[in-house]
Amino acid sequence: MLIQGGAGFGAVALSWLLGQSARAAEASAALDPHHASRAKSVIFLFMEGGPSHIDLFDPKPELEKLAGKPLPESFGPVITPMGEYDAPLLASKRKWRQHGQCGTWVSDWLPHTARCVDDIAVIRSCWANGLNHSNGVSQMNTGSTLAGRPSLGAWVTYGLGTENANLPAFVVIEDNPGKVTNGPRNWGAGFMPAAYQGTPFEGGPEPIRDLATPAEVGGARQQRKLAFLQELNRSHAQPRGDLSELDARIASYELAFRMQREAPEAVELSAETAETEALYGMDQKETADFGRNCLLARRLVERGVRFVQLYHGSGSKWDAHSGIEKNHATLCQASDKPIAGLLQDLKRRGLLDQTLVVWGGEFGRTPMSEKGDGRDHNPYGFTMWMAGGGVRGGLTVGTTDEIGLHAVQDRLHVHDLHATILYLMGLNHMRLEYRHKGRPERPTLNEGEPCLKLLV
Repeated sequence: MLIQGGAGFGAVALSWLLGQSARAAEASAALDPHHASRAKSVIFLFMEGGPSHIDLFDPKPELEKLAGKPLPESFGPVITPMGEYDAPLLASKRKWRQHGQCGTWVSDWLPHTARCVDDIAVIRSCWANGLNHSNGVSQMNTGSTLAGRPSLGAWVTYGLGTENANLPAFVVIEDNPGKVTNGPRNWGAGFMPAAYQGTPFEGGPEPIRDLATPAEVGGARQQRKLAFLQELNRSHAQPRGDLSELDARIASYELAFRMQREAPEAVELSAETAETEALYGMDQKETADFGRNCLLARRLVERGVRFVQLYHGSGSKWDAHSGIEKNHATLCQASDKPIAGLLQDLKRRGLLDQTLVVWGGEFGRTPMSEKGDGRDHNPYGFTMWMAGGGVRGGLTVGTTDEIGLHAVQDRLHVHDLHATILYLMGLNHMRLEYRHKGRPERPTLNEGEPCLKLLV
C-alpha cells in the first residue's frame, strides 16, 4: 500500500509546479519584445522638484560673466512660473572638474557620482512642456501633462510582463511616503487594466506593511481563508467584466499570498554584508534612508522586478526657489553616495549590463535668479543621465545655450527619453499599443524617437 501510494506523491509536487507555471504564464501574458532587448529592468531615480543642471552637470562659464545682469534680449521671451524672467542672472558657486577617462564635467556637489562617469551617459539637452510640478511630474511619468494616462512603468509591465510571478513587476518607493506631487496617478495604469499599476513599497525596515501571516493563523488556515475569499471575489467579478479594478484587486490578493513566501527574503536587507551597506551609505545618518531604498531596488531587479522607481526629495524638495546652496547641498549629500553605490554594486554583480538606471527630475532650474539666491523651474533645457542596460558610458549628448536656458543641440523631449527607455527594453514605442475606446493608444502619444547615439 505504501509503495503504491508513494508513487502518487510526485503528482502532488507536479500539480504545484504546474500551478506555478500557469501563474507565471498568466503574469507574463504580454507582448513579445519587438527587437532584441538591451535591458531587462529599469531603475528610475526621480529627483522630485527639479535639480539644477547648471549646478550639477552643465557648467556655463558665460553665466559667470553675465552674473548680476538681466537676461540678454537675444535669448528671447521666456515664460517662468513665478514670472521673474527679468531677474538678474545667478552664477553657480560650484567648483567643476572633468572626471574619468571620458572627461565628463561634474560639480563638487556630486563627488561619488563623479567617480562613476565612465559608466554614465549624460544628456544635457532634455526639454519638457510642464512649467509646474504637477504637470511636469505627470509628463515625466506618463508622457502627458494631463493626468489619466498610463505611467511608463505600466507600459513596460503591459508590454513585457514579469519575470517573477511572486513579486510585483512594477514597484514604487517614496522616501517621504504620500508626499510625491500627484500621488499614485504617477504610477497608475490610466485606461489600461489596473493590474499594470505600480505597487508602492515603503522605505524603512518594513517596506511591505502587513505582509507576514500572524503566528496564530498559520499557513493552512490562511490558505483556506484566501481560497474562500477568492471564490467570493470571482463570483462577484464574473458579471462585472468591464470593471478591471475588480480583477486587479483579486490579482493583488493572489500576489500578496505568493509574496508572503518570497517577498520577505527579497526585502530583508540584514542578509547584506556590512561592506555592502557602507557602499550605499547606510552607515551614515545623512545617507541611510535613501541608501536603504537603493539597496532594496538592487535586490528587486536581481529577483526579476521589471521597473523600480525611487523618488528622492518627495514633496518637491529639490524645488529651490530660494536658498539653492543649502537646499541642493543637503539633497546631494543625501543621494550622491547611495546612487554611486547602486551603480558600483550593480556593476560588480554583473547586473549593470541588464539594468537601465535613469536619473533626473521633472525639469531643471533657470539661470535667472529668484528671491536673490534661488532658481525658478526650467523645462526648456535640463540634464538627465542613463547608465547600464545597453547605454554607452562616458558619453555626453546634447547641449544647452551659453547660460543653460534652452536645449539647442540634439534636443530630447520627454517622449524621446521614454522612446529610448522602451527601445532599450526591446519595445518599439510606436508598435506598443493598447486599444482604448476603439483607438490605438501608445506610450509616447505618437511622438518621439529613441536616441540611438546613447546605445553601445
